[in-house]
Amino acid sequence: MENNFNINNLIRENVKSMKPYSSARDEFEDFDTADMIFLDANENPFQNGVNRYPDPQQSSVKVVLAKQRNVNTKQILLGNGSDEVLDLIFRAFCEPKVDNVITLPPTYGMYGVLANINAVENREVLLSNDFQPQVEKILEAVDENTKIIFLCSPNNPTGNSFSDESVVKLLQNFKGLVVIDEAYIDFSKKQSWMNELDEYPNLIITQTLSKAYGLAGIRLGICYGSAAVISVLNKIKPPYNVNELTQLRALERLSNPEKIKSEIVSIIAQREELLKVLVDVKFVEKIYPTEANFILIKVDDANKRYDELIAKGIVIRNRTTQPLCENTLRLTIGTEEENKKLIEALEKLK
Repeated sequence: MENNFNINNLIRENVKSMKPYSSARDEFEDFDTADMIFLDANENPFQNGVNRYPDPQQSSVKVVLAKQRNVNTKQILLGNGSDEVLDLIFRAFCEPKVDNVITLPPTYGMYGVLANINAVENREVLLSNDFQPQVEKILEAVDENTKIIFLCSPNNPTGNSFSDESVVKLLQNFKGLVVIDEAYIDFSKKQSWMNELDEYPNLIITQTLSKAYGLAGIRLGICYGSAAVISVLNKIKPPYNVNELTQLRALERLSNPEKIKSEIVSIIAQREELLKVLVDVKFVEKIYPTEANFILIKVDDANKRYDELIAKGIVIRNRTTQPLCENTLRLTIGTEEENKKLIEALEKLK
């Protein structure tokens, strides 16, 4: 279904007219580094492995990701964590104090934080009681200045995925950008929306190496979109936003997909074991369906149970202040040993 999407109607005017910064390495992309003497970037010439600026386009990492995800490298942007990627989307498409975005609480809190930082109105449309998008209410909240709808699927902190029908309806009926945050997609049985990138030019997908790939410490976020969208984001990104050590560690990890797959299988298995045990914990009132590497549970008194687990040396997340999440706790799936300790602690609580 054609929704008359036109990216030029979304880009901020100052971004359209600006000339992007051209770093020393941007000006010389295609050269044999082995025979070149670099006197262009005012670097320290003494070799130590990181004395040179990193590849500003992270070409080697993108080539691997493009092959694994079956996309073109021009459809990929990398950032210093997903938060930088999300911030770039705000700065490229949302005019401060004019435009607005729509978020669906309870959800990842950084969408609202970034909206506030960028002086962009955040219109919140609560999820339904079963944590699904209320599509009609979302579309009613849209006006001529609505630039982006943020969907987190599987959603954080609820753990569930959004229905395909809801997502498709938003993609077809909204003339702005639909950002699907797939930080937890590797733990889900559902397919990524990556296969729909060519079908919907207004679709942006963000992923990360922080969850299933076990690289939270290197801060590498990934953005997939049309070549046109990625081109706009590349125009405003900092020249060397992903450092050399991050790129090298990412390449190392991406080169071993079987190990990653094995860890994902283990996490899912541990998740299913924990779900079985939680049924018999007396103060657990509800266990929410999950397709992520965490479980959201409703308890009798979240603040009390949180403090009790802290006292036993176990840190979980208290989500009771979030909309629709009163008296809920979020439990991340740990190793088998860590989960056993969590279970023992839960069973001892009165």
